[in-house]
Amino acid sequence: MNKKRQSVESGPIRVATYTRISTDEEHQPFSLEAQAERLGSYVRSQDSWQLTSRYTDQMSGSTLKRPGLQQALADGRAKRYDMLLVYRVDRLCRSVRALAQLLEELDQAGVSFRSATEPFDTGTAPGRMMVQMLGVFAEFERATLIDRVIAGMERKAARGEWLGGHAPYGYRLNRDTALLETDEAEAPVARLIFDLYARKHLGARGVATYLSQHGHRSRPGHLWSHVGVLGVLRNPVYVGKIAFRDVEYEAPNAPLIEPEVFAQAQRLLRKRGDDASTRRSNTTDFLLSGLVVCAACGRRYIGTAAHGRNARYRYYTCFSRNRHGSQGCRSDVLRADKLDEAVLESLLATLADTRLVKAAIDASRLKAAQRAPSQRSELRRVEAEIAHAEAAVQRYYSAFESGGLPETRFLSRVQALETRLTDLRARLEELRESDTTEVLVAPTAEVMRNVKETLRDAMLNGTPGQRKALLKELVVEVRVESRDSIIPTFRLPTAPVRVTEAMVGRGGLEPPTSAVGRAERCA
Repeated sequence: MNKKRQSVESGPIRVATYTRISTDEEHQPFSLEAQAERLGSYVRSQDSWQLTSRYTDQMSGSTLKRPGLQQALADGRAKRYDMLLVYRVDRLCRSVRALAQLLEELDQAGVSFRSATEPFDTGTAPGRMMVQMLGVFAEFERATLIDRVIAGMERKAARGEWLGGHAPYGYRLNRDTALLETDEAEAPVARLIFDLYARKHLGARGVATYLSQHGHRSRPGHLWSHVGVLGVLRNPVYVGKIAFRDVEYEAPNAPLIEPEVFAQAQRLLRKRGDDASTRRSNTTDFLLSGLVVCAACGRRYIGTAAHGRNARYRYYTCFSRNRHGSQGCRSDVLRADKLDEAVLESLLATLADTRLVKAAIDASRLKAAQRAPSQRSELRRVEAEIAHAEAAVQRYYSAFESGGLPETRFLSRVQALETRLTDLRARLEELRESDTTEVLVAPTAEVMRNVKETLRDAMLNGTPGQRKALLKELVVEVRVESRDSIIPTFRLPTAPVRVTEAMVGRGGLEPPTSAVGRAERCA
């Protein structure tokens, strides 16, 4: 820790700020704008601190999967700043465990952490203890708030009031009473769904197909999907009940379905495995999930499964087709095991083709050379604009110090210039980094050999999660035009598990003909 801090103190400390609110700014005690303004003032008040970047999120602090936070962590690991500054610790997170995890990640990246309103030093044991104590209070505050919300929701459900969100299909919400009222235009379709499923024994997909073919549309005007049908079938509101936390309360809304029909539908849901409480999903055995793209509609393929008498069969199905049937998309359904095997064979064949690897590297170098003049021109422009803005700020301060300009006349302009400078400096760093890393070096024979050995070993002995993670590093996408035309696009590795942006496939060069041929047989 001492070495890290000494290296920071040897020059200007590059500071990044992080701001967050949970929902809209209207009811927040500290809006995003207020946090940003106070953090900017705090940075300017410190000697040798330089504000280089800002990160912000407008979502709950209960999760770490926030775009702004994840970008801040990534830039911290890339050494783009030395200190992360927040207005309060609870702006970073509200869980002690999550806070400890974030502090550990920042520490490993050599980034210190500070709060503008809660003085402590994470470089010392007492400071880290203080941060964790603040995290305890933030977590307690959040837990108390959740308990209050749940208690309020339970009271609302007990009164038969709708708990929020869109009213169920077949009903509309009376906002004055918070009660549901029958929508006479939608109610017949809701009754038809139960009739088709419970009495005529159609499956959820069959019901969705029937509704779409007969001109019925969901409330947003889309084709019906099996997901929408199941949402109707599972909801006890259609027999006059409001469900909250596994408890059903009597509600004053008029029931649309007879209790015995609803009960029959629930028995069929359980028997067919459509009951949400008994279903489990495991997508880790779909190695290419999220990578397969439908050329017809642009949506991703998802992993689906069908259970035969003696086995479970896995498929990749276009999202639109899976959701809306052949009316949504007519793309082919592909056997998952065959597509996984064909893409892997194509990848190994591509890595073994030195001619193709060299061609991809040459193509990437050519693109880099073509972009280089414009990048250098932009770099000079940004440097000139930074110099101009810095000179303008200095002139304002000089005028203020000499007494020729009151603070009220120049403060807002200086703040705008400081914000502009932060953006320009971040862009300058991106351009400089791009300029030094753009040119690719062809992987050596040893690197390629290690990659292929690592790939084979992972595919033979690794867990499904490990195999999937490795393929995500090396496969850009698998574009499905038809069962007979499947085009994978790969990244070329510069190390056994690291990759560059040199692409082989639709983005630049076609994979070997033999590899495409293998992919064609993924029926």
